[in-house]
Amino acid sequence: MSYILAIDQGTTSSRAILFDRQGKPFQMAQREVKCLFPHSGWVEVDALAIWVSVIDVINEVLIKANLTIDEIDSIGLTNQRETTVVWSKKTGMPVCNAIVWQSRQSADICDALSAQKEFIHQKTGLLINPYFSASKVRFILDHIENGQELAESGDLLFGTIDSWIIYKLTSGKVHATDITNASRTLLFNINELKWDEELCKLFNIPMTMLPKVKPSAYDYGQASYLKCAAHITGVVGDQQAALFGQTCFEPGESKNTYGTGCFLLVNTGDKPVFSDNGILTTVAWQIGDKVTYALEGSVFVGGAVVQWIRDEMHLIESASEAEGVALQSHRSRVYVVPAFTGLGTPYWDDDARGAVFGLTRGTNRSQFVRACLEAIAYQCKDVMEVMQKDAHQNISVLKVDGGATQNKYLMQFQSDILNTTIKLPKCLETTALGAAYMAGLQSGFFPNLESIKKIHEYQATYTPNMSKKEVKELYKGWKTAIKATRMFK
Repeated sequence: MSYILAIDQGTTSSRAILFDRQGKPFQMAQREVKCLFPHSGWVEVDALAIWVSVIDVINEVLIKANLTIDEIDSIGLTNQRETTVVWSKKTGMPVCNAIVWQSRQSADICDALSAQKEFIHQKTGLLINPYFSASKVRFILDHIENGQELAESGDLLFGTIDSWIIYKLTSGKVHATDITNASRTLLFNINELKWDEELCKLFNIPMTMLPKVKPSAYDYGQASYLKCAAHITGVVGDQQAALFGQTCFEPGESKNTYGTGCFLLVNTGDKPVFSDNGILTTVAWQIGDKVTYALEGSVFVGGAVVQWIRDEMHLIESASEAEGVALQSHRSRVYVVPAFTGLGTPYWDDDARGAVFGLTRGTNRSQFVRACLEAIAYQCKDVMEVMQKDAHQNISVLKVDGGATQNKYLMQFQSDILNTTIKLPKCLETTALGAAYMAGLQSGFFPNLESIKKIHEYQATYTPNMSKKEVKELYKGWKTAIKATRMFK
């Protein structure tokens, strides 16, 4: 058994990757998953389309590798978090589209509970926001026929994407989630490490809908749908998986993922650290009885701004073209604030919308593309500024992953604007790698954490070379742009 199969179910695609004992990817398959936008600010996805895509990529990667599923050691699963699926216990079929983490359609539900924000924060480490799962479940129950009645009778099950895939892979035998995904629902008490009855009552969600919560490294059962003996032995939410895949095993170690959004996490050890600055407290993972916590900052629009200038603005033909276009002219004082679905950490402003500042008659395509790339880095600096205050330490090294890390201009600008060393790993699939590491620890494929650290390699390092004066001036302009954006509503 020379490989672990990692399933990485993301916002816009599903991937299956085979990893060997050196943590190197052997083969990969990918399928696009289409998001649906039925109304302004709403983002949905067909949960069955997700399930079909997962089966497709598993079959393809095995064919490419000339392997059968029986030759796989174990299966690791990582997933887009907060995205909410409700399905029928009788049929195993979704009762409506899944509501994606980006969606704002349950904002009114959150607004009605705003007086409870401190109560919720102390229990969950999160903010009352439509980003998280609880209000999405409430929205679904309010908008399907006899939703509450069906839920209370035990006919409906809720799960984040990991639960949905586990349920389908085990042929409906296992309704479970891992502790990292549970900690992102607004229904899980991170102090007591269990579903919270008071929170469920607050959102009027029957606890019978909820999956059982298990450690991240755990035997979730046999993937019987695949007609094989392989077991799912590691499950972890995508950002925590990336933290683990970057080997940030010690308190103070941090990573930033540049995907559709950007997610900066720092390991805070075995106790939750609560923030007063809009940083989220979350469970990083659980191995055996040991629970590790993290602080997390979320940028809603990261790499998605590159997709926007490609697909909607038609300023570039491919994402890889952005770097070359950006370098065709000097930096201008143009600021793009890509608040397409609101602003995340540290503002948590659902009503903010995208804006552009500093345009002149001489502003050109290159400067606009550059400003969009810089917007990603500025948003990450917003997160880092408050993250360091809450963690009570200076983060001198940031490990990075995600598609946008291939943009060398962005990575160098990020290092400059943060005044921090950036380390890029050799394997960029750190989310899937984290799931593989987790599954392998449980199955014995990887002996221990130390053995994982020894095989982890880096391909590039970026060090800051911009003057502090220039950083200060540029960032001051960005903060002014943010202030103006939030005023325009």
